[in-house]
Amino acid sequence: MNSILRLANYALLVLYPVAWFAPLLKAGFILPIFGLTEISVVSGLQSLWESDAALALVVTTLAIFLPYMKTIAIALIHSRLLSPRLLPLLTWIGRLAMADVFLVALYIVIAKASAPTHIETQWGLWLFTACVLASLFISALTPHRRRG
Repeated sequence: MNSILRLANYALLVLYPVAWFAPLLKAGFILPIFGLTEISVVSGLQSLWESDAALALVVTTLAIFLPYMKTIAIALIHSRLLSPRLLPLLTWIGRLAMADVFLVALYIVIAKASAPTHIETQWGLWLFTACVLASLFISALTPHRRRG
């Protein structure tokens, strides 16, 4: 179990950056002449930094820095370079990252309700959600592994 958790956590170190650049959704006008625009975590953040720096800072922290910091910390715990006593804090950080997934879902619902836009979810949304859920799962199992 230890090696599976460790490998899964190391995989997140690669998959998180992929998820940040992967298309979360395609958005566009219903009229075909306008086409569709792919939006990723990174492209959404770039746009947000131009319009609202304070909100962009919060979303960047929740979507990029905290999940990646948590993944690195879990890797250090698995390698016995960091104390497992930090796991409750890391679990809390993981919940904040999950809040970001809910924000994306909320934006999709709001955008779908407003005409004349058309929204299609893309594989990046599933990957990003899977990364966050896997991180929560790994951190939840890590204390059990340490006790045994």
